[in-house]
Amino acid sequence: MATRSPASSTGSMRRRALIAGAAAAVAAFGVLTVAPDANAAASTLGAAAAQSGRYFGTAIAASRLGDSTYSSIAGREFNMITAENEMKPDATEPQRGQFNFSSGDQIYNWATQRGLKVRGHTLAWHSQQPSWWGSLSGSSLRQAMIDHINGVMAHYKGKLAAWDVVNEAFNEDGSRRQSNLQATGNDWIEAAFRAARSADPSVKLCYNDYNIENWSYGKTQGVYNMIRDFKSRGVPIDCVGLQTHFTGGSSLPGNFQTTLQSFAALGVDVALTEVDVTNASTSQYSGLTQACMNVARCIGITVWGVRDSDSWRSSESPLLFDGGGNKKAAYTSVLNALNAAGPGPSSPAPSGSGNSPSPSTSVPSGTGGRIVGAQSGRCVDVPNASQDNGTRVQLYDCHGQTNQQWTLTSSKQLTVYGGSRCLDAAGSGNGSAVQIYACNGQANQQWNVNSNGTITGVQSGRCLDVWGTGNGQQVQIYDCNGQANQRFTLS
Repeated sequence: MATRSPASSTGSMRRRALIAGAAAAVAAFGVLTVAPDANAAASTLGAAAAQSGRYFGTAIAASRLGDSTYSSIAGREFNMITAENEMKPDATEPQRGQFNFSSGDQIYNWATQRGLKVRGHTLAWHSQQPSWWGSLSGSSLRQAMIDHINGVMAHYKGKLAAWDVVNEAFNEDGSRRQSNLQATGNDWIEAAFRAARSADPSVKLCYNDYNIENWSYGKTQGVYNMIRDFKSRGVPIDCVGLQTHFTGGSSLPGNFQTTLQSFAALGVDVALTEVDVTNASTSQYSGLTQACMNVARCIGITVWGVRDSDSWRSSESPLLFDGGGNKKAAYTSVLNALNAAGPGPSSPAPSGSGNSPSPSTSVPSGTGGRIVGAQSGRCVDVPNASQDNGTRVQLYDCHGQTNQQWTLTSSKQLTVYGGSRCLDAAGSGNGSAVQIYACNGQANQQWNVNSNGTITGVQSGRCLDVWGTGNGQQVQIYDCNGQANQRFTLS
């Protein structure tokens, strides 16, 4: 994968240096793009969402990644990926105690190699269960569910942005769905969330469901009352996913924003997780996007597929790209709404994680040496010892050479090559690339090196972040969440 695009050529980068605060670049798939001025609109969905600290994602099927049109659209347009089926219970634990992560890892690796985040979907559900669950009941099934959560989350620990822990557990009237999991006891959802928090203290834990977009609907109220109860009793839950399938008879309700605000007021993030709309109605797509942008804790939107031909409801043409990969009118309406959005504040760390999103600075200026990732044990490295402006930094085995030697200056710059180049954020939104650039004193080249191991950008307030541990994993900035992939040692 290339580390630089034509937009990061020397001429473009010089223009960027001359305009204070002009960097609006976002690494939509690990490739740097640079906007010519601070007010320029982003040209892809992920980049446009990242400007307000949000994401715009899609569901990916591993079997389609070999389709170049499919994969190029997905890599270019989105900055969050959900596995369509590959991380569900039947795929990940086909036989008891024997886990299979091959397809899930294929999607995870494809995404992270492009600098994209990944949501986990889903751990406990009445559908797509392993066949062997069908022979279990009561405490045996409950333990199998908990063992499944532990096994899957252990494999992806510290790697994912969020997990849909429980999926679709309510009836339309707001009562509990009478599934085999419900038959293990009414506390099964709470047990799943508590197990998930123990398995990974730092990932965000979500409840996900459909037909909970209309605030006056019984199912919406049933889910709302459960979340309110969980928050009041300290059950760990961080977000609610509204699937937002406006197809097959349902449509955007007039009180949709009220629903988002009401859930957010309980102290959880909200996300639109599986969006598709009959005939890709432009008004409904722009309306649901605008509603999310109007709610500070609406952290992102995921459409359930790339092209109409990839959709589980392909006959309804419900997505933003047609079967040939062409942008539809709804695409433009969504992009415009994303570009018009104001900043969305960073959401807090996961409940129970014990991480502060705003650590204090404690490392004195003059400190220098390697920047070593706590998760990987590898160093922040300038590839091939390049001194070219715009070269994106990466993780690499520590070797002590000059392209891995950094110094924190009194002006909060992290310099390399004896001070000739500075660590530089090519934007302020989630997913923005971290690179080297000639030192210019701007806020996007100033960093707080904090006592908890995070390194935060003065301009963005976001953390140095890397989603992977191998050589060549690229560095970006992202909302601080306290995970090990955001902790570094400067020494």
